[in-house]
Amino acid sequence: MIIRCLVLACTFATCALAQGSAGTTLTFTRDYHFPPVGLASSETAQLNLVNVATSSGPLAPACTGTLTFTNAGGKAIGSPVNFTTSGSQILSTQLTFAELAPSGTRGEFTASVQLTYSAESKTPTTGPCSLVVSLETFDTSTGVTHVYLGSSVGGITTPILSPFGSR
Repeated sequence: MIIRCLVLACTFATCALAQGSAGTTLTFTRDYHFPPVGLASSETAQLNLVNVATSSGPLAPACTGTLTFTNAGGKAIGSPVNFTTSGSQILSTQLTFAELAPSGTRGEFTASVQLTYSAESKTPTTGPCSLVVSLETFDTSTGVTHVYLGSSVGGITTPILSPFGSR
């Protein structure tokens, strides 16, 4: 009986030490949704993003996620576009009127950015990602911008989480 209790105590101690020595990665998603926008047959829409975070660790902060366009019925248009950016890269994806496929000469859509963030609970190797996003519509032939919707600097910011407190 004493040996069994001793083995059990050693097992618990080993588990506790192993838990304290390894970092845990937490993953969560933040969504940013643009309001509905109309698109005419002569227009194209473009969703843009840039990571403006500054490095606070040994590696540049990276942003990972997906860009999605949705039609007026709430159905995704095409496949979501996956992205990863680690600073100052401007990434864009377009939606043409033909892809929107409305029944008339004008259709409504929304655009969204889903930002997936992983935080290490022990010692983070990167700082938080900070996206600036914009949505624009422009004349397909001339390139003249008709609508511009944007977020301010740090529009989608991912905080550094430490649910386990300082260790």
